[in-house]
Amino acid sequence: SGNYYNQGEIRKKELEQSCCVLGIPASDVTVIDHRDLPDDPAVEWDTQLLAALVLEHIEAKNINLVVTFDAGGVSGHANHISLYNAVRYNVCKLLWAGLVLLWKQNQSRCRVLVLESVNLFRKYISFLDVLISCLLPRDALFILTEEETEQAKRAMRCHRSQLLWFRQLYLLFSRYLVLNSLRLL
Repeated sequence: SGNYYNQGEIRKKELEQSCCVLGIPASDVTVIDHRDLPDDPAVEWDTQLLAALVLEHIEAKNINLVVTFDAGGVSGHANHISLYNAVRYNVCKLLWAGLVLLWKQNQSRCRVLVLESVNLFRKYISFLDVLISCLLPRDALFILTEEETEQAKRAMRCHRSQLLWFRQLYLLFSRYLVLNSLRLL
């Protein structure tokens, strides 16, 4: 629930407000409050537990595309990296079990894109990273329009409890508010 600073209830409301700005109805927002999955940038979550919860959600909501962090978690945040590991675990589990046919069915039903982490320099050169990103291999590159960038900034500003000075810089200079390169898992 985002309770690292004992602000779980505030952060839940901020998440709903942010999703509303992005056009996501509150009924499509699920907050998992699990004692074994604490909000803590230094805590790695249990891969199997998280994988089971993610898979349950994918199946319950009939989700056909998952976008998650890569192994770097964009900022090195252990919880973000845990999400990547859990999704990767689900994908690999199907292969290890020898369920190639099931994997092919799942692959056509639910694809996984991972957001590529970039180095600190590229992370904070905003739209200038378009040139670099276009030259590097990736499976998808999303370049936001000016209107979409402003919408993303409005959504970020809903998270008032988290808008520390470095996140203010993020709003001004981050390439992730302008473009995102992803690869298929």
